[in-house]
Amino acid sequence: MNTYQNFIAFITIVRKEVLRFMRIWVQTLTPPAVNAALYIVIFGSLIGAHMPSMDGYDYIDYIIPGIIMMSVIINSYSNVVSSFYSAKFQRSIEEMLVSPLPNYIILVGFVIGGVCRGMLVGSIVAVVTMLFTTISINNVAITLSIAFLTSVVFSIGGLINAVFAKNFDDITIIPNFVLTPLTYFGGIFYSIKLLPETWQTVSQLNPVLYMVNGFRYGILGVSDIQIELAFLVIFVFIFVFGTIALILLNRGIGIKN
Repeated sequence: MNTYQNFIAFITIVRKEVLRFMRIWVQTLTPPAVNAALYIVIFGSLIGAHMPSMDGYDYIDYIIPGIIMMSVIINSYSNVVSSFYSAKFQRSIEEMLVSPLPNYIILVGFVIGGVCRGMLVGSIVAVVTMLFTTISINNVAITLSIAFLTSVVFSIGGLINAVFAKNFDDITIIPNFVLTPLTYFGGIFYSIKLLPETWQTVSQLNPVLYMVNGFRYGILGVSDIQIELAFLVIFVFIFVFGTIALILLNRGIGIKN
């Protein structure tokens, strides 16, 4: 296939992915906004009113970047894992793999579909947070790039999960037992400076910590992690996950009988 045909195939996959979650927007876009509002009201307003300031910001302002990032992570991952597994279950993915379409186009198409949902949900949640705070963005470029790159990481992770999943129950194991703990212990609701030194060291093994703090730096200008290190960690995960996903597609692992 030539470059133009590859581009058309890529756009087709992305369009399919976007239409898929937009068709059921009540299930895919509304719940994250409601959940974010609940987090802000309960943790930010009620509990936060009794919390000291963090890095010079009110508690409600401090946790808002983490809540937005959590929505981006969960929705990017969920979109790709459910979509790719459905394609595998219906055997439509086999048609893509046996076609002249390069596997990297399939990978990028599904990933960008997940990124679209993650970024859209993140934007909706950000709008909701404006009802509770008046904070402004410190650095727009860093904020958007961290959100985009993080969405890429977890979109690829969702595809890897879908490749190995053998039934619909398998696509919920990683989100429930890995993704949720990583996000909650990723500095969304607190600064790791509050932890004992040992636990600060343990927390630095959590990749979500770098993503949340990078995003927080973009919005508030404060972070527990150096912003350069946050970008480095994210790029490393994109490279590693992307390589693994492409190898799996090339070998047809979990897909071809």
